[in-house]
Amino acid sequence: MNRNISTQPHLSALLPLGLFLAIFVGSGLYFQSQGTSFAFYQVAAPVAALPAIILSILLSRQNLTETVERFLTGAGHSNIMAMCMIYLLAGGFSAVAKATGGVDSVVAVAISIIPASFLLPGLFVVGALISTAMGTSMGTIAALAPIAVGVAGEAGLPMALTAGAVTSGAMFGDNLSIISDTTIAATRTQGCEMKDKFRVNVAVAVPAAILTIVVLLFQAKGTSVAEAKDASMLLALPYAAILIMAVSGLNVFAVLLSGIVLAGIAGFIVTPDFTILTLAKETYTGFTGMQEIFILSIFIGGLGELMKAQGGLLALERLVSNGIRRVASSKGGTAIAEAGIGALVFLTNLCTANNTVSILVTGGVAKNIAEANGVEPKRAAGTLDIFACICQGLIPWGAQILLVASIFKISPLAVVSNVHYCMVLFVCAVVGLFVPRQKVKHI
Repeated sequence: MNRNISTQPHLSALLPLGLFLAIFVGSGLYFQSQGTSFAFYQVAAPVAALPAIILSILLSRQNLTETVERFLTGAGHSNIMAMCMIYLLAGGFSAVAKATGGVDSVVAVAISIIPASFLLPGLFVVGALISTAMGTSMGTIAALAPIAVGVAGEAGLPMALTAGAVTSGAMFGDNLSIISDTTIAATRTQGCEMKDKFRVNVAVAVPAAILTIVVLLFQAKGTSVAEAKDASMLLALPYAAILIMAVSGLNVFAVLLSGIVLAGIAGFIVTPDFTILTLAKETYTGFTGMQEIFILSIFIGGLGELMKAQGGLLALERLVSNGIRRVASSKGGTAIAEAGIGALVFLTNLCTANNTVSILVTGGVAKNIAEANGVEPKRAAGTLDIFACICQGLIPWGAQILLVASIFKISPLAVVSNVHYCMVLFVCAVVGLFVPRQKVKHI
């Protein structure tokens, strides 16, 4: 299959992504301007991706059979399949827990012990702790989002804002955790120690997290929580169990499967009319509720592979690399080079919708840029991971946003506009790139 990959850069290979965005975002904005309810659901995202896939196939320089095979290779990539399995298991657990009354029980416990003004920051902090321990934002969202939906409904919190807080916490650990696949990819491609890269990231991520907590405290001001209802601790135990398993670092698939089983057992004990047949039906109902993001993830995976094979990602790499050489040579310093590395992985992530893949794809080029401009490997690795994380948390077609949007039943764009951590992280990262160097330069 390697003979199908273009060795020449072709910006035209990125046109399908532009077409997808034009249809997906453009149609939503149009229907929103018309006052249509659920404006961004009028044209389903997988349907919006079809014209982009067709255009990518037409742009291919290979025959149709080879092009389709390349698309299927991307669609069936192990990373894509792993995300899809998480979608299904998360949907199954959420549906079963809701049917047994577990969600109501957890919400009742939460709102009885957490002050109203701390609900949003609390969800962010819990998400940050889980994702740091677990090393995966997807697993964190799958475990925490169903609880957050119930808390938001009971406390009268805006769903989009709550979804953004959960996603923000999940992205914190996705970038910082030493067992995250993005961290591992960044350190390996740049040839640095995990601990060194961690220190670089902490200096940026922790201030961003503190500022995010302040923002969430301000936005939650005045929130009043309804009187807590009676809670069944037994029904709440499955949630506690999966959070503990997640923090302990257990594999996300084992965590979610255990959650379904434990929620079912609790339902058998507490709810008289909850049977094995009910468990099976609710699990499948949860599966079907994830079909849109399941299909879209497969389509985006295939589309990303086509754009890569046709030279689209190579064109981005060349464009950024040439720009860095021109600017860095005239102004000196390493800040421009680091900014270029960040821009490179950010743009690549836009096309692949996968932060780990974007780091792996750009890692070699980033290493060359770093070595040519005197950027330390640990800083190059930190920059790769940070900017990939920022992009992944702000693209409506990314796996994390799609998952949390499906659980909250809101538009992905509504979620993106409330992922404050990634926005603040961008500002902190830019400041971290330039301000220290300017100070040192003038001493």
